[in-house]
Amino acid sequence: IEDLEKERQISKDVLIEAIESALVSAYKKNYGTSNNVRVDIDRENGDIAVLMRMDVVEEIEDELTQLSLEEAKEINPIYEIGDVVDFVVTPKNFGRISAQTAKQVVVQKFREAEREILYNQYITKEKDIVTGIVQRYIDENICVSLDDKTEALLTRNEQVPGETFRPQERIKLYIVEVKDANPGPRIFLSRSHPELVRRLFEAEVAEVRDGTVEIVNVSKKL
Repeated sequence: IEDLEKERQISKDVLIEAIESALVSAYKKNYGTSNNVRVDIDRENGDIAVLMRMDVVEEIEDELTQLSLEEAKEINPIYEIGDVVDFVVTPKNFGRISAQTAKQVVVQKFREAEREILYNQYITKEKDIVTGIVQRYIDENICVSLDDKTEALLTRNEQVPGETFRPQERIKLYIVEVKDANPGPRIFLSRSHPELVRRLFEAEVAEVRDGTVEIVNVSKKL
């Protein structure tokens, strides 16, 4: 888990909570238990326990979720009405049965967390310029790589007429909009947006960057 935290930049707590959730689902699927079951993973040594929670009551109405005061005191004399008792109910073959189910849920959590990380990374770059690497042409659209995990399309409508690029060429792009979506954020790029020119001037000209020179308007003739 610590290796995954470093490799995927997903916090250890998020990973452990995902595994606990997956194991609860696997337990309920295979043993048909009600909703009073939880899974605890020891953050220090990795020990896994399936616990059934029961409320101490004066009169039992549901044997799956409630325990009489007399039964509770047999476990520990300190229990009173309203207390909660956790029973360890981890099956001997639980690891084998739940492995595949847990894996599927955890992988999904990984994807969700990575998608959120990517979205947060690019939403801060909305209305700004980035450097992309041309990958390939898809009909009249250009597939651009923004990093190792993120690709976006530069559509024909957002290109400058007559402008062509070679594969692996680095180009400056303006991020018009970023939307959260599956399997990853949708990033809308432009090479023809007037703000691209403004941002390029700000990046390259110190007087524009520090406010000495103000760009009042940008007009681009195509």
